[in-house]
Amino acid sequence: MSYKSNSMSREDNLAAVSQLFQEAMRHASGGQVRIISPLVSGKEITLAHVIGTSIYPIYKNLGLDIGFHKGDDPTGRSIGLLHITPAESVVIAADIAVKSGDVDIGFMDRFTGSLIITGARAEVDEAISENVRYFYEDLGYTVCPISHE
Repeated sequence: MSYKSNSMSREDNLAAVSQLFQEAMRHASGGQVRIISPLVSGKEITLAHVIGTSIYPIYKNLGLDIGFHKGDDPTGRSIGLLHITPAESVVIAADIAVKSGDVDIGFMDRFTGSLIITGARAEVDEAISENVRYFYEDLGYTVCPISHE
């Protein structure tokens, strides 16, 4: 089986979009056109960041000072942030994080793909690194570099 590549030049793409828009305007009622741009998420990690040593205001603003963490002193703890699509992948990321290091799940949202973990700097670094490695090597995701504060 062979696949045909869609190798239109940038100019050809712009011409095609312009032609499509002109056609839509010809059929527009009252001169109004509604354009819908669907979001198709790929398999990717778009944010992987480690905040080295956080301070209480960061914990408070992220809501990490409530619930399970109420009364915790965040002094000297790090925060790891991940954003993954498809969003449900964050469940896998949380599992990998807690199995990779001594970290706590500060926040996880399977609808937006957001994960926040907390712990000692080395543990958070390891958990974020292992996630990026696993999603890239084992699941074939596109990943971003890990950034550090």
